[in-house]
Amino acid sequence: MTDYSRGDVVLVSFVFSDETGERQRPAVIVSSEAYHRSRQEAVIAAITSRTDRILVGDHLITDWQGAGLLFPSVATGIIRTIKRGMIARKLGTMPLADMKKIESNLRDALGLK
Repeated sequence: MTDYSRGDVVLVSFVFSDETGERQRPAVIVSSEAYHRSRQEAVIAAITSRTDRILVGDHLITDWQGAGLLFPSVATGIIRTIKRGMIARKLGTMPLADMKKIESNLRDALGLK
């Protein structure tokens, strides 16, 4: 299995919330290397190209092309734990400045500050 790291932008199969199907979507891995060493899962934040609304926990990615994305995008406050085998492939790596903002926004959304 390919090894993935915190900050990797990956393509993941997401099941629709009503469980009627699934679709591949980009996400950023937010779990730590220590988490990956002891588990077969990864914690991800969903990425959307819908940039017209920014909600709590969301971050408008500044360097979306540098992250390997095709369109201007938002890293959302929607987080999930997935099996690493659900990752189809790596698209890129989130630039450090964007990753720091994603981390900060997720801490705010989860009340960890």
